[in-house]
Amino acid sequence: MLTNNLGYPRVGANRELKKACEQYWAGKITRHQLFLSAKDLREQHWRLQEAAGIDLIPCNDFSFYDHVLDMSLLLGAIPLRYAPVVTDIRGNAEIDLYFAMARGYQRDGLDITAMEMTKWFDTNYHYIVPEFSAGQTFKVFSQKLYNECSATKAVLGRAPKPVLIGPVSYLLLGKEKEKGFDRIDLIKKLVPVYIEILNKLKDDYKVDWVQLDEPFLSLDLTDVQKKAFRYAYEEIRNKCPHLKVMLASYFEGLGDNVQLACSLPVCALHIDLVRAPQQLEEVIQALPPKVSLSLGVVDGRNIWKNDYHHSSTLIQKSLEKLGDDRVFVAPSCSLLHTPFDLDKETAIAPEIRNWMAFAKQKLTEVVHLKRIVQGETALLDENQAALTNRRTSPLIHKDAVKQRISAIREDDTHRKSVFAVRQQLQNARFGLPLFPTTTIGSFPQTDEIRQLRARLKKGELTLRQYDMAIESATIEAIRWQEQIGLDVLVHGEFERNDMVEYFGEHLEGFLFTQYGWVQSYGSRCVKPPVIYGDVSRTGDITVRWSRYAQEQTSRMMKGMLTGPVTILQWSFVRDDQPRAVTTNQIALAIRDEVVALESAGIRMIQIDEPAIREGLPLRKKDWAAYLDWAVRAFRLSASGVKDETQIHTHMCYSEFNDIIEHIAAMDADVITIETSRSQMELLEAFADFKYPNEIGPGVYDIHSPRIPHAEEMEALLEKAVALLPARNLWVNPDCGLKTRKWPETKQALINMVQAARMMRERVTV
Repeated sequence: MLTNNLGYPRVGANRELKKACEQYWAGKITRHQLFLSAKDLREQHWRLQEAAGIDLIPCNDFSFYDHVLDMSLLLGAIPLRYAPVVTDIRGNAEIDLYFAMARGYQRDGLDITAMEMTKWFDTNYHYIVPEFSAGQTFKVFSQKLYNECSATKAVLGRAPKPVLIGPVSYLLLGKEKEKGFDRIDLIKKLVPVYIEILNKLKDDYKVDWVQLDEPFLSLDLTDVQKKAFRYAYEEIRNKCPHLKVMLASYFEGLGDNVQLACSLPVCALHIDLVRAPQQLEEVIQALPPKVSLSLGVVDGRNIWKNDYHHSSTLIQKSLEKLGDDRVFVAPSCSLLHTPFDLDKETAIAPEIRNWMAFAKQKLTEVVHLKRIVQGETALLDENQAALTNRRTSPLIHKDAVKQRISAIREDDTHRKSVFAVRQQLQNARFGLPLFPTTTIGSFPQTDEIRQLRARLKKGELTLRQYDMAIESATIEAIRWQEQIGLDVLVHGEFERNDMVEYFGEHLEGFLFTQYGWVQSYGSRCVKPPVIYGDVSRTGDITVRWSRYAQEQTSRMMKGMLTGPVTILQWSFVRDDQPRAVTTNQIALAIRDEVVALESAGIRMIQIDEPAIREGLPLRKKDWAAYLDWAVRAFRLSASGVKDETQIHTHMCYSEFNDIIEHIAAMDADVITIETSRSQMELLEAFADFKYPNEIGPGVYDIHSPRIPHAEEMEALLEKAVALLPARNLWVNPDCGLKTRKWPETKQALINMVQAARMMRERVTV
């Protein structure tokens, strides 16, 4: 019985990779220094997994930015607009092309937009979307995979298990960039390149196992897509006969794809038994003789300690049917989605800490489970004691919160009047011009701002000194917004560390880590709160700063909140009650804050819900139940105010076509969305649906350092006007500006305001 790991966090225990990449982008370190930092991290992680007792240690799970982008580079799927970077005689290396694809490229006389980015299934990880044309070709381009295989073997003295995205999922993760073809039809062009790669791994690097990730096996598939799976894996088996292929699915059960997955000619199948333990019996029955089964029994998505009794029961059942030599023990998915090491979290209360496990500890859990089924029952007893303590702890349950949840009425989830009535009242109240300009909320968090928080925590500043510095930064941001002519202002959120963490710090039922960083995209890491108990609001959260900001200006100031579904999705959530119940607890807390903001004189309130689409179940049969409680929770949070108070929401990096009616049912007065990377493509869903409320399609890609010209943004707005009524359109960036630098932010927003003015001169209603 082997222990198997699907992938490990990349950024390092102290975010070493993030810091190295950002220093490289800023020109502060050389390419060689960047590669040395990455080399050190990879070697640490390989040795750590070996020390833990993992038999199948992954390689190529490391990435400088994103593993899907890595595959595009490996396969030579490089959009033509990057040709000048590829052939640039000034000496650009592969890594510079790679970062250009991820972040855009604006120097040396070149101005190239970044590739589109979207969410990785139902996680908060973002991937770079592959771009395909009808005449798409593939060829081996990058050597990263081979270099890492060689390096792993040198460190461990044995061949690793390379990890690649499988060919079908790679195509399905991408997007057609021209009409008239289906990207799945490229499978016959793609598979020969996979075969070349796999044979090289076997022949030149003596690799025994290769893991091909096919998470789309857990989704609804068309007949054409199923046929592509059969073609791809039959070709791989026929032309790579001596290589052991492990096919990995995760994030959901195989469902009606069980027979398909079990019929594919591979040597092992990995399944997620955390999300879908009920699938085990059917998979065992369908599994062909001699095919091994990797059991994903340790949660790769959350931070709670494994239930050894439950997991060992699943393992034992598999052993009885398959035998020792056909069973692997593993996490449910890559540990990319969990923090690095619980041992560093010395500030968490010992009782609660004893309920938790991070990536390093999850490796130990995998090994422990193997030892338990081999007879070490003392490990089982210790684990059950911790779980019993968690179930019975008075830290978790609050009667007042439960009573308030049971008292929710239908009227609590509806505004007083329909949108058409509210819009007239709000137009009269605000008197905004056509194409009103605003931003999504945050402004750049400079080193100076971050140092203020650090100094406050260390006791080097008093709270009053800290507040005065934040007040100064807020006033400066307000004056600058007034100067460039933004119509609706924001206070900049300089007092906030993170859009979820900040709220969790002011709510009961949350705890926070010191080093619990998880990669969101590229060098962007977040530190998700942990929801361990019933949630409630004990006092104002944002009122002080929103009121202060509004007092500094005669222009409209938006209050900025994070919505209940996003707080849920971007936290590590308790798993002892339905997620809908926890979301309603958060929604009531946000509702109280919305009402308090209105009472403080704030007339526009933005409740961000970028994670609504992200939380959508992977199977369509499960959508209705989720959308019902998710939309209801947003409305519960937003419906306690008068009609004249304008409720905004923000969503980013999501496809809305299939759920547009539910987005409309949220009944926000104004919604802002990401559309710049897709060139307004996402607006088509709103146009087809005849979306009735106001909308701000993003015209400025804030995840790239490049500065769009006013004419470029004007062209995007022209596309928007062709799809939606001009009177309902706002002008704004794609997302918050926290991660950007001030010089690029200022110029881009100046250009954005100019674009809105140019549109006002040309369009009348």
